[in-house]
Amino acid sequence: MPNPLLPTQPFALSQDNLDPFRSARNLFHIPPSAADPSRPSIYLTGNSLGCQPKSTRALIEQDLDDWANLGVDAHLNGRDPWLPYHEWFRSPAARLVGALPGECVMMNGLTTNLHLLMVSFYRPTTDRFKILIEDSAFPSDSYAVASQLRFHGFDPATDLIRLRPREDEHTLRTEDIERTLEREGKSIALLLLGAVNYLTGQWFDMPRITSAARRMGITVGWDLAHAAGNVPMQLHDWGVDFAAWCSYKYLNSGPGAVAGAFVHERHHKDQTLPRFAGWWGNDPATRFKMGPDFIPVASADAWQLSNPPIFALAPVKASMQIFDQFGMPALREKSLTLTAYLEILLDTHCKDKVTILTPRDPAARGAQLSLAVKGATRDLERRLHAQGLVVDFREPNVIRVAPTPLYNTFHDCWQFVQVLKTSLS
Repeated sequence: MPNPLLPTQPFALSQDNLDPFRSARNLFHIPPSAADPSRPSIYLTGNSLGCQPKSTRALIEQDLDDWANLGVDAHLNGRDPWLPYHEWFRSPAARLVGALPGECVMMNGLTTNLHLLMVSFYRPTTDRFKILIEDSAFPSDSYAVASQLRFHGFDPATDLIRLRPREDEHTLRTEDIERTLEREGKSIALLLLGAVNYLTGQWFDMPRITSAARRMGITVGWDLAHAAGNVPMQLHDWGVDFAAWCSYKYLNSGPGAVAGAFVHERHHKDQTLPRFAGWWGNDPATRFKMGPDFIPVASADAWQLSNPPIFALAPVKASMQIFDQFGMPALREKSLTLTAYLEILLDTHCKDKVTILTPRDPAARGAQLSLAVKGATRDLERRLHAQGLVVDFREPNVIRVAPTPLYNTFHDCWQFVQVLKTSLS
């Protein structure tokens, strides 16, 4: 990280000239500015929907052409044959989340995957049946775990433990999570946290929390929606039981894109695990014998149901190719500097009216900074958008800003803060 980071426009421009990721920005379509359509917007909402890679269209059109020209034969003879299509994603996904290739599969949507995984890994008993989440979990996670509790005959009002920050604090302390695990652990069946909290941008201490929960005999799952493609992880080494993530945020694979799932290899050969079965989870050696008996393949593929949606996976391939080109370690290095620069700009120019909710410790956050803006309403988001800034508003007064390292620049950060400062004056 350069020292010092200077909150000036010349410094921002000089950093962009030295940026080894300058070429990466050219791989993406940056939406045009609402203020001047001839120029790109200051797009700082990759934590909500990432920009489109320019290679996406060609990959989709390739599969469309194969369908038109080959029909069913494209399953075996297409340029990227459809029968083994999903297998290509194993290694790139594993590199993304720190896993073994057989531990990852791209399938379905995020909440669907969480439900399918909870079928196997939320196994309540009369003594151990509670689920632990963070109070500010993304709503879909809250809905999912509450519905799982009800499905098994439990009451979310009493059996869903919601972790809350201390009074006058915005984020959770790891030691408080550990104390809850120690106090309630014998009754908790499942811990399911968002690795990076969608609202505050806090990156939880995943290895420490995972270890603490597993010592108490608790199954550990993580929602990686805001972590995948944002922060480096080692799910296999940390001993995580399962995880799921979407791929339309930092992974730039398009709205509603095919999601990912991770299942630790220690579970792969356990055929006693309950699961919902479908033919693409069946062992490929017997899949096309078309028999009635389900034989799960000994990998994360066993949690698949249907054959992969080829046209929906093509954009994921475009994204994964870019992540493999640059690598998470290098992306994280730039992200640390870029987010620190945004933080310094905000402290210098907007400190009186903006409170940063996200942890100040770089190790406890990804790219996103969540800003509580005094007196702000959704009108602030509209006014910023009209000036060419694309950010994200959350009630009651939070602006989420995510300078993503693949396509955002230091000058983007500088311009955002100058417009925000003026808008708040």
